[in-house]
Amino acid sequence: MGDSSLTTELGRVLVTGGSGFVGANLVTTLLDRGYQVRSFDRAPSPLPQHPHLEVLQGDVTDPAVCAAAVDGIDTVFHTAAIIELMGGASVTDEYRKRSFGINVGGTENLVHAGQASGVKRFVYTSSNSVVMGGQNIPGGDETLPYTHRFNDLYTETKVVAERFVLSQNGVGGMLTCAIRPSGIWGRGDQTMFRKLFESVIAGHVKVLVGRKSARLDNSYVDNLIHGFILAAEHLVPGGTAPGQAYFINDAEPINMFEFARPVVEACGVNWPRIRVNGPVVRAAMTGWQRLHFRFGIPAPLLEPLAVERLYLDNYFSVAKASRDLGYEPLFTTEQALKECLPYYVDMFAQMKAQTPVAKPAVSTSR
Repeated sequence: MGDSSLTTELGRVLVTGGSGFVGANLVTTLLDRGYQVRSFDRAPSPLPQHPHLEVLQGDVTDPAVCAAAVDGIDTVFHTAAIIELMGGASVTDEYRKRSFGINVGGTENLVHAGQASGVKRFVYTSSNSVVMGGQNIPGGDETLPYTHRFNDLYTETKVVAERFVLSQNGVGGMLTCAIRPSGIWGRGDQTMFRKLFESVIAGHVKVLVGRKSARLDNSYVDNLIHGFILAAEHLVPGGTAPGQAYFINDAEPINMFEFARPVVEACGVNWPRIRVNGPVVRAAMTGWQRLHFRFGIPAPLLEPLAVERLYLDNYFSVAKASRDLGYEPLFTTEQALKECLPYYVDMFAQMKAQTPVAKPAVSTSR
């Protein structure tokens, strides 16, 4: 076991996915702390110019671009990924190739480029789903084995990439670790609540799935970034973080529908109260997913992985991160929700305003 008192400064920092939700928040935090930061993403940066910020636009699937991205860098935070929540044997080769190319191939490119360039620290953004596998996990920890049951490409690629990153710890003098967030939320979120709002506005949320006692955990973006930086600071020879994976979340497991309820109700929507059987819904969505890939019908309303998170206990302890890194959430769920509720209410209003209103049918009778 390493010494948790051993820490280091981060030096010059690269953030991949720096234009995304997590990446942009991480870049801003690092700049606020005085670091020289290079943001690397396919998309243009949404951040204002800053004397300590360099922006590189490019693709992680290009080894030459990755080599340029890590040049002169001491610490890499790799947040770039494509989130494909469908999977299984029915997915098309094109769908699978795209996910593996970005999430696995891109990660390998960055690691090898970092080793060749003298990068000292590499923090990989993984997922708690790498150990879930459709089982109840109340308060799981990092001793859980990787799942071998893959119903979505996101989990499958995250398992392959995390195992690779951790296997490269110490190779070429570069120390590595992996952070496993849960559902990430907060200001700038364009995934978790946006998908929920799309379903609400379309009128698809008529019932709740699974038992009310089923709980999961979430990762408020400021808490997650706090964990990222602590992990990087502990990537030192003899330290606690090298070669390790850590669950980083809000440490307040909650039923997903109860978590979403105050947000949706603040948007002026009546939240349903009738609950339906989770495994039945999951079976229906799995069958729908097969038909989607085989016959090209529209994608299912919910991915099988998303359904499992509604009716299974899937929450994880932060005890290892607390012991090794000194991690404790900076914000409670109540504090964080109070801070970002106006953002979500505004997002819902904008989405609703942009939704076309169905025109009434015109009668042709005389």
